[in-house]
Amino acid sequence: QLQASGGGSAQAGGSLKLSCAASKRTSSNNGMGWFRQAPGKEREFVAGINWNGARKIYADFVTGRFTISRDNVKSSVFLQMNSLNPEDTAVYFCASSRTAYGSSDASQYNYWGQGTQVTVSS
Repeated sequence: QLQASGGGSAQAGGSLKLSCAASKRTSSNNGMGWFRQAPGKEREFVAGINWNGARKIYADFVTGRFTISRDNVKSSVFLQMNSLNPEDTAVYFCASSRTAYGSSDASQYNYWGQGTQVTVSS
């Protein structure tokens, strides 16, 4: 129901844009979020967006570098990542919230995509 894509390799300072295609059942009325998990670390929140895109929240470590957006016509959510650094290397997951709002709490999300690998080299 959620298909993440757009991951790959980038140099430090570079950019990548992740996309998440969602089924209608999990998209238009639900908040969406991006999380990531680096090797040996817990999954962590990256960014969230409410159902109509008017409200966005970010983890402190990405504020000013990453931008979350959505296109409900295309049932898609995006994560534009700029000024990447090696610490951003992780598998990135998109998720659909149980509510209309994005949240930093992973337990608020009931559908998860399969993840897409992002690798940033110095």
